[in-house]
Amino acid sequence: MITLGAVHMSTTAPIAPVSEVELVIGGMTCASCAARVEKKLNRMDGVTATVNYATEKAKVVYPAGVEVADLIATVVKTGYTAQEPAPPVQRPDDRDDTDPELAVLRQRLFVSVTLAVPVIALSMAPALQFDNWQWLALTLASPVVVWGAWPFHRAAWTNARHGAATMDTLVSVGTLAAFGWSLWALFFGDAGMPGMRERFELTVGGMDGASTIYLEVAAGVTAFILLGRYLEARAKRHAGAALRALMELGAKDVSVLRDGREVRIPAERLAVGDRFVVRPGEKIATDGTVVEGASAVDASMLTGESVPVDVGVGDAVTGATVNAGGRIVVAATRIGADTRLARMAKLVEDAQNGKAEVQRLADRVSAVFVPAVLLIATATFGAWLGTTGDTVAAFTAAVAVLIIACPCALGLATPTALMVGTGRGAQLGILIKGPEVLESTRRVDTVVLDKTGTVTTGRMTLQEVYVVDGADEKQVLRLAGALEHASEHPVARAVAVGAEERVGPLPEAERFENVPGKGVRGRVEGHEVAVGRLFDVLPAELARAKEEAERGGRTAVVVGWDGVARGVLAVADAVKETSAEAVRSLRALGLTPVLLTGDNRTVAEAVARTVGIDEVIAEVLPEDKVDAVRRLQDAGRVVAMVGDGVNDAAALAAADLGLAMGTGTDAAIEAGDLTLVHGDLRVAADAIRLSRRTLATIKGNLVWAFGYNVAALPLAAAGLLNPMIAGAAMAFSSVFVVTNSLRLRAFR
Repeated sequence: MITLGAVHMSTTAPIAPVSEVELVIGGMTCASCAARVEKKLNRMDGVTATVNYATEKAKVVYPAGVEVADLIATVVKTGYTAQEPAPPVQRPDDRDDTDPELAVLRQRLFVSVTLAVPVIALSMAPALQFDNWQWLALTLASPVVVWGAWPFHRAAWTNARHGAATMDTLVSVGTLAAFGWSLWALFFGDAGMPGMRERFELTVGGMDGASTIYLEVAAGVTAFILLGRYLEARAKRHAGAALRALMELGAKDVSVLRDGREVRIPAERLAVGDRFVVRPGEKIATDGTVVEGASAVDASMLTGESVPVDVGVGDAVTGATVNAGGRIVVAATRIGADTRLARMAKLVEDAQNGKAEVQRLADRVSAVFVPAVLLIATATFGAWLGTTGDTVAAFTAAVAVLIIACPCALGLATPTALMVGTGRGAQLGILIKGPEVLESTRRVDTVVLDKTGTVTTGRMTLQEVYVVDGADEKQVLRLAGALEHASEHPVARAVAVGAEERVGPLPEAERFENVPGKGVRGRVEGHEVAVGRLFDVLPAELARAKEEAERGGRTAVVVGWDGVARGVLAVADAVKETSAEAVRSLRALGLTPVLLTGDNRTVAEAVARTVGIDEVIAEVLPEDKVDAVRRLQDAGRVVAMVGDGVNDAAALAAADLGLAMGTGTDAAIEAGDLTLVHGDLRVAADAIRLSRRTLATIKGNLVWAFGYNVAALPLAAAGLLNPMIAGAAMAFSSVFVVTNSLRLRAFR
């Protein structure tokens, strides 16, 4: 997928247009491979590339004059393959046998383990060593070293031709050295003599070189590393399962209305404006607006919200959600890459392809690590030979250094945790835009909450009804609702809807008149009705009710007929049921909540009291919200901002961490660092918890990976590790890092 970047003109010189492409890189086997490809691409004029080993993708920004074919050619010259990603295909399930690469790797692993186990057993247990056992061991080990380890040898040779060394170089050199030594000892030394016996040592032992063979090392290391590769590949596949599932959620075909008839077509052929039918149980094919019918829509697969939402004519619906009620007809408003589902998938994929600063450090270390290890292995051999004169001990220590030092775990530490964390977030309705966001969540100490649409529903609703003694509450609601039904004012709509919910169908109003700034009046059921501020004198009990409502931050509407005030209706933007719980959760994370709103202070403080917020910034113009955020930052606070409207976009961008409610506007969602797909504020706390957990997992992985290599290399050089034990430890260090990342899948 290639997108043309925007061209910005200046008064000095035009900035060249740039394009962006994503390439699938093949043949990478470790982090140093990714570092090599990235380095070669970045050497091209005007090209900026990021290569991710875990996702096996390169994100490349390139200028005019450079073609995608040039980028691919550069990758091929480096010794790897590159191509643009194919469109996603529907998989029947997420089983490993649907992946041909995994199937081939599993076959290679199975054969290698089957042959290597007898070799290891014979070599480690003298009781099993019969006359000429060594020749059986050679027969079994040869296919493992030649065929089983072939991917390592092929990659090492390819890299050598390009003057480079990677993890495969270490494995290939180590196993071939052990196998070559064994062949020499068997055919030219004493190891091939009948009756030869060998004992297994955990450390470097003083043995006669001519009678020592390392077939168990060559076969065992190959089997262990193939096992590590297989488990790593499976784990990486599972780590990306959430994104694949997200991309496969959409409907595959749809019933479109053509000349009054239903025609079944593939969903990708839908065009904006097309009307399509969605029956109960079917997926909605794309984003659109309901133009006929009413239903309930289950959006749990996108938002994590289990309660279906009622929709009717004029309501927006999202592609990939399920029609859980009646038949509806939808007019398509967005298709393809513009749909909410596609944008969600793109956000998740971009986040997974990104790199945190700490990962860039790991990549730089990996790039120089392999050549350094080759030097250390050579120095180890020389030091042992010079100090002890024992060729076998020197060789064993050098091979152990080669095998133990592979920096696989280092390259997997960040991307696997990021893949699992962002994928799990997508399942829960949390979209993390990039790895740098994770670092921000750790530092945040203050969370600024926009009031309307975030803490409150954003819709005025009828809260309370006060009536004078002797008046009928239902009659007050019927007459007021009938009159307000003819008005478009938000307060009037709240009264009309609230009255209809409580007393049923409303009568018709006659001679309706709007009194600017005062209210409305008209004739209903033979009464001259007035609603608003049209009464100069109120009974004492209504005056107290009006004052109490306004003190609580609600709008008070007086209702009366035939010249007498009969009741007061309290209308307010209702606080979401979950907001108070959300504020408690945010406090539990060590955050100080602040309510930010353009409403008057009385209303703002009433809402703040309801949800448990102590600090209120009220009567702020939309353009001043940024200044409010910056004042908090100037006071030394690290600020997260949660908002949903166009007027929140600038503040979201200015905050150290922006959390956009996905129920809000596109501008807010684009400006935010984290997008909360549905409008429940509790998800803000979940998002911060998930981000912090992912960051902690990344750091734990890196501590393990760095610590492992730092601790293991001296042990191997000192002769304290048998090469086969080193191979097992190296393979399982990668498996540990990946499985530790997979724990994020259990996040709740």
